[in-house]
Amino acid sequence: MSLFKLIIEANIIVQLVLIILLLFSVFSWAIIIFKRNTFRAAAKHTERFLNAFRRSRSLSEVNEAARHCRLSPLASVFQAGYRELASLATRHNPESVSGQKLNLENFQRALLRASTVEISKMEKMMSFLATTGSVTPFIGLFGTVIGIMDAFHKIGIVRSASLATVAPGIAEALVATAAGLFAAIPAVIAYNHFLHKIKDTITEIEDFSLEFINIVEKLYGS
Repeated sequence: MSLFKLIIEANIIVQLVLIILLLFSVFSWAIIIFKRNTFRAAAKHTERFLNAFRRSRSLSEVNEAARHCRLSPLASVFQAGYRELASLATRHNPESVSGQKLNLENFQRALLRASTVEISKMEKMMSFLATTGSVTPFIGLFGTVIGIMDAFHKIGIVRSASLATVAPGIAEALVATAAGLFAAIPAVIAYNHFLHKIKDTITEIEDFSLEFINIVEKLYGS
């Protein structure tokens, strides 16, 4: 009995379970590929931005480099801080350029807001991977129960417990179990991997924000 024929001849409820698991698997793999490409691009842009940040002699040069590294969360955080800094210097404290000190509380809050936005972007669609990893095994288990119930039902009708009678129902049950695991395992692995990436990026953002704040305090005072 081929797998395709087994699925075609399976109980309608088992078929629905398999379709649901297939949809979960397709969407989770699409998210996995998208997130992988997003993190890779962000890492490349972050490396390029940090090189410019270390090498540049003025914040305006860094801001120009940040415009070409838009996929980097660090570049986005810098741009938010730079805009707030320019606003503080020209509007709230217009005489700061002559040597007076700036109030940097708004600047620090701008960095915090930008950091929160970037973290939220990275966490998008992670909940679907977590849901897939936790729910699909139980959906597969439901299909397993239906398959076993179907096998017992056929035993009652035929009044025989021969292998030919119970094999299709048991096979349906095993296929549903395997489909649930096939959908869940990649989602769990990807979720843990991306969660580790997000934690590393959060640490990078925090370290960069502190470094940026130190530089601005040296330039303008606290």
